[in-house]
Amino acid sequence: MSKRATKIVDEIRRLERELRQEIQRIRIDTFEIREKTIHFKDEVLIRHRTQVLGLLKYLRHAKIKHIISLPIIWLCLVPTVLMDLVVCFYQFTSFPLYGIPKVKRADHVIFDRRHLRYLNVIEKLNCLYCSYFNGVISFVREVGARTEQYWCPIKHAAQLKSIHSRYHTFVDFGDSDQYRSKLPDIRKDFSDIKD
Repeated sequence: MSKRATKIVDEIRRLERELRQEIQRIRIDTFEIREKTIHFKDEVLIRHRTQVLGLLKYLRHAKIKHIISLPIIWLCLVPTVLMDLVVCFYQFTSFPLYGIPKVKRADHVIFDRRHLRYLNVIEKLNCLYCSYFNGVISFVREVGARTEQYWCPIKHAAQLKSIHSRYHTFVDFGDSDQYRSKLPDIRKDFSDIKD
């Protein structure tokens, strides 16, 4: 990777850290997390309770397109659960063989929206679904990224819409010398992953 590309990657990581710190600062004004439990400030809880949309009112205002698409959306849960199970099994059995650090599933599949008192039961169920689905996709992407780093750490010739967390370690497309000389080191280089 060029020096400029390395600098850009470093800057992106710095900005991501800064963004996480800013989000954390905003959170402090509203809630805090103690022992994996979310505690809202009293005035926030009171406001949340007044903003709950009752089930009957919620259902009465439901759009027909939402009701029609509901079974299709929930049908996606079946392959998602299967993918979750298969990828967990794959990572559990294969990553130790390759020396790849395991991805912490709990860092990706997060169920914290149940603490939001302004959501009714249906909204909480929808949030549960979205948290699970997108969390599994995030988890699978990271498992795939680490797998790709081990087996095929070569950048694509085409520009990607988005890149995963390990892409910056890959060699440039068409650079056979770098691929052959760096492959053993790239396969072992997970030093930036913090447990």
